[in-house]
Amino acid sequence: MRRYIHGQQAMVASFELKAGAVVPWHEHANEQISLILEGRARFLYKDGDKQHSFEAVSGDTVVMPGGVPHCVEIIEDSRTFDVFAPPREDWIAGADTYLRDPAKPV
Repeated sequence: MRRYIHGQQAMVASFELKAGAVVPWHEHANEQISLILEGRARFLYKDGDKQHSFEAVSGDTVVMPGGVPHCVEIIEDSRTFDVFAPPREDWIAGADTYLRDPAKPV
């Protein structure tokens, strides 16, 4: 489940994600700051041709710079609070099918 609201300069979103869910590989120009409120997730990201990963747990904050390909694997049921700057125009326009495809559990 995702809820979000935006102004002219920023967007905030809350997510509730079930264990086993995957936010598929994607990238966006927006800087993203994620606060893990509950649960545990594995963040994967690419730096050139190298792939890296790390786990974040309740209380951790993750900063994902714009333009970095990344995905998230949900290890335990999780709740997050995310901030994007500038707002995600793809979400506003409804072009965020990677999050809404029923064949991909998010």
